[in-house]
Formats: sequence, structure tokens, C-alpha cells
Amino acid sequence: MSVKLLIDMNLSPAWVDELATHGCPSVHWSAIGDPKAADREIMSWARSNGYVVFTHDLDFGTMLALTHAAGPSVLQVRGQNVLPDHLLPVVLTAIKQYESDLASGALVVVNESRLRVRILPI
Repeated sequence: MSVKLLIDMNLSPAWVDELATHGCPSVHWSAIGDPKAADREIMSWARSNGYVVFTHDLDFGTMLALTHAAGPSVLQVRGQNVLPDHLLPVVLTAIKQYESDLASGALVVVNESRLRVRILPI
């Protein structure tokens, strides 16, 4: 997969290893930045380094909508259980299905039963 994911603090670092086993490079924000960093800083780093923000936080989608930004892309998971052992198959499906959209600028929302995509800017 050509998409690289920057995993937000609100998701488990366990996602890194799980995604790596399926050929999806990723890094958890805690490994590269201040865990208390503002969402804007995370978005800026992702944009500058060619990463898609992978999050459970609704603020990233809101930020894209309010700023009409063309990037970075955001992959947002919804639901109560956002651990890899529960959502990995649907997340991998979303990445594969929307890989070109994520590479060019999109907000992809994933839950257990549905995938949605919005092309940026919103």
C-alpha cells in the first residue's frame, strides 16, 4: 500500500504492528511528537511528511471542513471499540478501496457497517 498512516493519540499504538503485517506503513504520534500537541500540529506534520491522519477524533474532519483544506487526508474510525482486533479488517478494506482518494485528498469515515468518503476540499 502506498498510503502511510499517522496514528493519532486517541488510537492504540498496537495499530502500528497490526498495519505493518498487512504492508501498511504507519507511525504513532507518540513516537514522533508531543503527546499533548494540538490537532493543528498533527495535521501540519502529516501534510508536510505525506501521511494520512488516522484518528477516532471528530475534530480533524471538522478542521478540514472549516478550513476547506485540500490535505492532509484523514481516515476516521467511528464506534465504541476502535482496537485493531475489532476494526482491522474494515480499516484495511477502506484503505484498499479508497487508496487513490486518500493519496490525493479525502476524508474517509469507517465504522463497522459502512464506509463513506468525501473528496477534499470539503
